[in-house]
Amino acid sequence: MSEARIRNPGAADSHSHSGIREKDHKVETTHHEHAPSTTPSDTQVAFTPEDREQRLAARATLQNALHGVPKEQLLQESDEFCDNNGLTEYKETFRKGALLAQRPKDWDFIEELNAEEKAAVKYEHEHKWRMSRDLLWVVGACAMGAAVQGWDQTGSNGANLGFPQEFGINKGLDEPGGAHDQWILGLVNAIPYLSAPLIGCYSSDPINNLVGRRGAIFIAAIILIVTPICMGITHTWQELLIVRIFFGIGIGLKGSTIPIFSAEVAPTVIRGALTMGWQLWTTVGIFIGFAANAVLKDCGNITWRLQIGSSFIPAVPLALLVWFCPESPRWYMKKGRMPEAYRSMRKLRKHDVMAARDLFYAWVQWEAEKKVIGDRSMFRRLKDLFTVPRIRRATLAASVLHAGQDLCGINTIAFYSSTIFVDGGASNVDALYASLGFGALNFVFTWPAIFTIDTFGRRTLNLFFFPLMAVSLLAAGMAFYIEEQRIRTGIVAMFIYIYTIFYSIGEGPIIFTYSAEVFPLAHRELGQAFPVSINYFVNFLLSLWFPFQLKQFGGPGTFGFYTGTNMLAFSLAFLFMRETKQLTLEELDQVFSVPTGVYVNYQFTKWIPWAFKRYILFKRNVTLEPLFYEDKDIKA
Repeated sequence: MSEARIRNPGAADSHSHSGIREKDHKVETTHHEHAPSTTPSDTQVAFTPEDREQRLAARATLQNALHGVPKEQLLQESDEFCDNNGLTEYKETFRKGALLAQRPKDWDFIEELNAEEKAAVKYEHEHKWRMSRDLLWVVGACAMGAAVQGWDQTGSNGANLGFPQEFGINKGLDEPGGAHDQWILGLVNAIPYLSAPLIGCYSSDPINNLVGRRGAIFIAAIILIVTPICMGITHTWQELLIVRIFFGIGIGLKGSTIPIFSAEVAPTVIRGALTMGWQLWTTVGIFIGFAANAVLKDCGNITWRLQIGSSFIPAVPLALLVWFCPESPRWYMKKGRMPEAYRSMRKLRKHDVMAARDLFYAWVQWEAEKKVIGDRSMFRRLKDLFTVPRIRRATLAASVLHAGQDLCGINTIAFYSSTIFVDGGASNVDALYASLGFGALNFVFTWPAIFTIDTFGRRTLNLFFFPLMAVSLLAAGMAFYIEEQRIRTGIVAMFIYIYTIFYSIGEGPIIFTYSAEVFPLAHRELGQAFPVSINYFVNFLLSLWFPFQLKQFGGPGTFGFYTGTNMLAFSLAFLFMRETKQLTLEELDQVFSVPTGVYVNYQFTKWIPWAFKRYILFKRNVTLEPLFYEDKDIKA
């Protein structure tokens, strides 16, 4: 591959469309944070005089990384790729794959493709949900991994009505030692979400590096089989606390690995939906866990033990299914095992030419990344999350989104919904059934997001539903002032249900999808680990505080608090979250090459005026000036 191609996929000027720089990451800041002088390539896009300087600073062209590479050079690079990586026998296939990677939507006009290959590519675009058998195995394994987490939350939810009494930590705030008991209850529930970020998430990088995505998931599955069973046979709250620490390690390792695995193996056109399967199957786990709580409610003194221990069930098929899955091709590529990467990609795609297309394109960007990062240690890559401009922007966006899930209040409701309903006047049995309704709605209304996340986009869904969630929680809090018990319980439940519907379509399905896709390959494990660790740690703090908060401030104060944090999460997402729909993992470098200041300025000066005219004044003919330019906008 030529030196010019490494520096700048698609062009030979000093402004890299991909955000990757050869000599020093700080060159990006030099080019973007200050308005650069005009170069010949700057005249490619027509700018209005009044915003030329801003546009020169923001200029991120959403074009293919192979854009502009002459055909002869592209085929030569494809041949060199095969010769250098033990794929010589597949030269012809990779030649076609390289041409298709350069022009993914123009398969009918690539004369090197035969009729069968053109038909296969067309079928992929027209029937995007028709997956290969091996990809279905991945979907199944990831589904079980997500269900474990949802089931644990609900198992703890039901167990909260039992183990505090057995372990003697059930005193109210008005009793001597009551505050101590409430903090202990919160700590027992929350502790997995402290060990998950501190140990589980960050162990994912060395474990993934050593044994791959499949190996890391299997190790997590074993932990998640053993620890719930041990939780069910503990005899003191201290023993339960210790076991839940180890449970959290498995949660963190699994939560950091499975979304990455999904994102790396999924085709671009359905990557969002497949990666979002994490949230869908988390809701399945939540629903089944609530159902198990209701079924087991009459088992006497061992009810809570069966409820909290039952979350091992989905971890068993997870441990089995992962061995039927092919390893991530991008992990093999990262290890320099290209023949295995191609064999794996062939299992995940329906035709050889599509496997060659995706592997070659991923390799192009990986080569560009290696020119910048080299062979960096874990600690150097962790530092890169905060010092390299392109990666720092992805870290900020993903972290804001993950923190938003905790700030919106859903995790504390999943842990404590039964307690909330009891506080609202329901009996223990009625609270369990009300919580079952919460779980059912969470599952059912995640489905619409599957079919909209890759069309409406991650950012749009997120921003639209946050204000609606805030209003629902405010109404639920006000309902606690109703004096009639049955009416109060029904109204509180109704608004929690409405809130759950909005969450299930918006914030819920997006977070793990987003953080799994926004980081470069070399930083993907740690990039996923950091925002997920923020998610778990904030969850730990809020879950720890919630029992005391509910007793001290009651329903209105508690739900009023989460109304405010919802709007805080909305504001942060509006400022820092960038759209990623229907772009390859490699093309997302271009999205995050725009400086944060320029991006925020665009939201206030372009997007808000457009949204006001379009949705408040109902002016249908108003147009929004794009921040990113497509190939068709580039002038020769």
